[in-house]
Amino acid sequence: MDAQSDGPQTGELAAGPHLIIITGMSGAGRTEAMHMFEDIGYFCIDNLPPSLLLNLVSLAGLSAGKNRKLAVVCDLRAKEFFYELKKELLHISEAGISYQILFLDARDDVLLARFKASRRRHPLLIDEGMMTIEGIQKERELLTTVRDMANYVVDTSDTGSLELRKQIRNLFAGETDKESLTVLVFSFGFKHGMPEDADIIIDVRFLPNPYYEPALRQLTGLDDVVRSFVLDRDETKRFFESWKNLLDVVMPGYVKEGKQVLTIGIGCTGGQHRSVALSVETGRHLRQSGYKTSIIHRDLALAELG
Repeated sequence: MDAQSDGPQTGELAAGPHLIIITGMSGAGRTEAMHMFEDIGYFCIDNLPPSLLLNLVSLAGLSAGKNRKLAVVCDLRAKEFFYELKKELLHISEAGISYQILFLDARDDVLLARFKASRRRHPLLIDEGMMTIEGIQKERELLTTVRDMANYVVDTSDTGSLELRKQIRNLFAGETDKESLTVLVFSFGFKHGMPEDADIIIDVRFLPNPYYEPALRQLTGLDDVVRSFVLDRDETKRFFESWKNLLDVVMPGYVKEGKQVLTIGIGCTGGQHRSVALSVETGRHLRQSGYKTSIIHRDLALAELG
């Protein structure tokens, strides 16, 4: 997949309020692109008539300098309204609002195969006697001017949805593949119920339990003395070294597959001591490895320990 950036530059994307116009050939991946923009924090609208663009940016507060991000799909499904796009973009520029155009394209044979696979009708097939390839060719001709205006032209002919999402994230979010993955590490107690939404669950109940030490029972894994009790033991050191090695193996795989959020649950009996200490250490290791990581303790606030 190739991305070109020869079109008119209408302001740096990271500079503040901005608008992305998603357009291009039907079947080239506009819907997948919109989903990716949603994932990176854009408010998205599909199939908006260009005549409503200025009203939309005003309603969203972009003209007033509010730091919001909009991604709008405008294409030939809007029929005759689409031809107002160039005029409306001029009005947006005159209002001092920066925008960029992403044009998605693909070869005719690829688009034809995609329409056959989806069994959907091409939006330009008005006459019953028209063939899909005729609609594709007509659409390409009508979009020539818009393609020339685009800041980015992305050809998805030989690209899957995952690679398209990565391309959009790199262009518009300024993130590496690793930075796109958010990791949530949480401690929990098995006695309070299994977590329902964890991708990985580690059971550390095999480690000695500080609960049975009277001086430690009312403390938690956030206290230094409990952390030392858990982490300084030989069995914990052996386990944690293997656990880090496992994470170092699997994490790049999750990144490669385009996973956006990964949840890791670390459980002990009551979710107060061992799981808390090891969740903190796990989060520290992941952060040192370059992953965006948050740590929460699901059952730490529960009064009953054990």
